[in-house]
Amino acid sequence: MTVSLGQLEKINDYRWRIPKSYKPGMRTDGIIYASEKMLPSILSDKAVEQVANVAFLPGIVKHSLAMPDIHWGYGFPIGGVAATDVDAGGVISPGGVGFDINCGVRLVRSDLFEKDVRPKLKELVYALHNDVPAGVGSKGDIKISGHEERKLLAEGARWVVEHGYGGPEDLEYTEERGEIKGADPDGVSPRAYERGKSQSGTLGSGNHFLEVQVVDTIYDDELAGLFGLAKDQVTLMIHSGSRGLGYQVCDEYARDFIHSLAKYGIEVPDRQLACAPVNSPEGKAYLGAMRCAANYAWANRQCLMHLARAAFERVFGMGPKDLGMDLVYDVAHNIAKIEKHNVDGKEKTLCVHRKGATRAFPPGHPELPAKYRKSGQPVIIPGDMGRNSYLLAGTEGAAETFYSTCHGAGRLMSRSAAIRAGRGRSISAELENKGIIVKSSGRETLAEEMPEAYKDVNEVVNAVHGAGISKRVCRMRPIGVIKG
Repeated sequence: MTVSLGQLEKINDYRWRIPKSYKPGMRTDGIIYASEKMLPSILSDKAVEQVANVAFLPGIVKHSLAMPDIHWGYGFPIGGVAATDVDAGGVISPGGVGFDINCGVRLVRSDLFEKDVRPKLKELVYALHNDVPAGVGSKGDIKISGHEERKLLAEGARWVVEHGYGGPEDLEYTEERGEIKGADPDGVSPRAYERGKSQSGTLGSGNHFLEVQVVDTIYDDELAGLFGLAKDQVTLMIHSGSRGLGYQVCDEYARDFIHSLAKYGIEVPDRQLACAPVNSPEGKAYLGAMRCAANYAWANRQCLMHLARAAFERVFGMGPKDLGMDLVYDVAHNIAKIEKHNVDGKEKTLCVHRKGATRAFPPGHPELPAKYRKSGQPVIIPGDMGRNSYLLAGTEGAAETFYSTCHGAGRLMSRSAAIRAGRGRSISAELENKGIIVKSSGRETLAEEMPEAYKDVNEVVNAVHGAGISKRVCRMRPIGVIKG
């Protein structure tokens, strides 16, 4: 069974409904945020069917949501958002978080401009590639013992900052200050510990990247200035997650949760949606372990930023103050959070699953740093390595999505299809002809990650901006890329 275009109900130019009558057992409607032009690609796989399946989850409130970068995933679609009422038997599902727990992105500004970087761009890209471990199974120079790893899982980015990898101001501009509370190192298996202990400060493979960018378009001068950005300024974007440790946590709990379905009398149309009540022993155990993996990911991105800053300092012969490489913000996009939200006029405690979706808190939200209370949360939307990435800001309009928005461009082609399409081509040479220097650790990574393997991020961002669930601030284009 697959949703067709004719079964979607148009709400407005950027919202489409899957009525709960579509499939017996749906507890609510599905809502897809997208322009009409994007619908054929969105309907080309089973992602929209997964939106309908998510609507079966016990305790789900409002709607099963999908962002315009939606594509097929494990259980939930990538680009899926759903919230369950914790106090009404609401469930948590590892499939609603994903395997790369707290895969996320951070944006770093600098006082450099394109004219400063162009003459040394190739040297910079090679230095970053040399200094930042990347690729499948890559191991870093940041070695930690088993006891230290437990502390890292509990304390996240704070632990690595206290060990010299950055400063306290970095924590101020990281979601959850890089340390989500309630992490339980006892809920993480020995195998997950083993996979994590040598991967701190490593980029990983696939769509993970480190990218040198230039601000090419400003949409809101006031907000761009508040975020410390101007036209032609050089930025650094880092995209990575919890590596093998997070994958192991998801794999083990997703498998174990299948037994919870029968135990709690839960019926879902897809075993990949295996779940348990948030307040059950199983739900609490997964939350504690997932938070450990989330903390690991924030620590990892903090280490990556530290290594990248050092490479910039060496290549340009400048100190930290002269470079001005300050963190704008760091956001997670594979996570489940316990948050307070207004539902039908009442404040409720919800478990908000954001899988391939980014938190987008509005102006005035108490969890934001003081500097961003007026602007709303910085929202970082990476594109592909041949086009653009964006910085947006959270809006009050995102209340309908539990203050969530898209997380990237979203895949258009499978990795195997992209590899086939790339045969006989030199993706690196094509990009260099556009002024983009690329270094990759994997032989097939550049083909897997070629620009046409992704939706056009400009269309994706236009959809969330048009829907009013986040607001464009500025656009960046890549000039140097490190791929795992």
